[in-house]
Amino acid sequence: MKYYLIAGEASGDLHASNLMKSLKNLDANADFRFFGGDLMQAQGGVPVKHYRELAYMGFIPVITHLPVIMKNMELCKKDIAEFRPDVVILVDYPGFNLKIAKYVHDHLRIPVHYYISPKVWAWKEYRVKSFKKYVDEMLCILPFEVDFFRKHNYRVHYVGNPTVDAIAGRDHQNETFAEFIEANRLESKPIIALLAGSRKQEISGNLPMMLRAVKSFEGYQFLIAGAPGIEPTFYDTFIENQPVKVLFGQTYRILAQSEAALVTSGTATLETALLNVPQIVCYRTPVPQLAYWGFKHVLHTPFISLVNLICDREVVKELFAVRFTETNIRQELHRLLNVQQYRNTMLQNYAEMRQILGDPGASDRAAFYVFQKITQKPEKK
Repeated sequence: MKYYLIAGEASGDLHASNLMKSLKNLDANADFRFFGGDLMQAQGGVPVKHYRELAYMGFIPVITHLPVIMKNMELCKKDIAEFRPDVVILVDYPGFNLKIAKYVHDHLRIPVHYYISPKVWAWKEYRVKSFKKYVDEMLCILPFEVDFFRKHNYRVHYVGNPTVDAIAGRDHQNETFAEFIEANRLESKPIIALLAGSRKQEISGNLPMMLRAVKSFEGYQFLIAGAPGIEPTFYDTFIENQPVKVLFGQTYRILAQSEAALVTSGTATLETALLNVPQIVCYRTPVPQLAYWGFKHVLHTPFISLVNLICDREVVKELFAVRFTETNIRQELHRLLNVQQYRNTMLQNYAEMRQILGDPGASDRAAFYVFQKITQKPEKK
């Protein structure tokens, strides 16, 4: 069968590559063509555009690069029409992918499957109408999305969460604390992990406050999980002479050996919970009062962290906007480290979250849905 995939950012490249790998296990003759990245290319097939030429975020970058974006979109439409795949698989990236879905549905009549739903439950809920109209199968990775879409009379499939797969398949699973500190030439003090974000803007906003908040916790060592693509010297600007180390490519290893973590909202909060590390969700926003008002009155979600959203209640503290202060972080970290019952309650809630998410195998289940749907014979009328 012929598959056309579109992933417009690094996370999409990762998830799409795992999906391709699973599809090859089901379809020995799988023929891939895609907009994506290096990980997808490693699975074989023909790359048409790299996601680096697509990933423009924010109003100003999108406006200034609009001619390039439109040119890429026309290229994509033309390429799909010439390739005539058996299915088009879209991975998140809604601004681009929904326009492609409309074109494929209206002009080519090729099945459109969406893997990893955009977060319309939080923002731009009106997009559900486009999903219902142009997307034949929606494969979700967050269990609460099934109920959300059901309210809109849209049937979707929960296939499991790829982060569960990543944690289950990680390296160094049996590494001890002694082995970890020896490998990285660290002290024998207990560790507090700092995950300040994946982009420079996030790190610049979150890391200085995190560093000020942990300064008074004597007897601990502090490790920053360096983000991919960020040069080490960028972190030096914030660390200066503080006793803090940055380790790259070891996020899971750091978390697995940590007593607690300060984590910027995103997938990292889920990873931290799956590794059973008590955490505080920290996120600085510009104009904090306005941002907090917007969260309360504009966004359609009660929480910003995946852990709380999955459990549908507060499991971890979310210190963002006006709540993102040195005092609040310090007080919450003290509770996590020193109040055993408080700490145990969070860990018990993590166990419930893991049960809700289910077992590993998200990519395999998604591939099964796709392959089954495009190979089944149409019902006789």
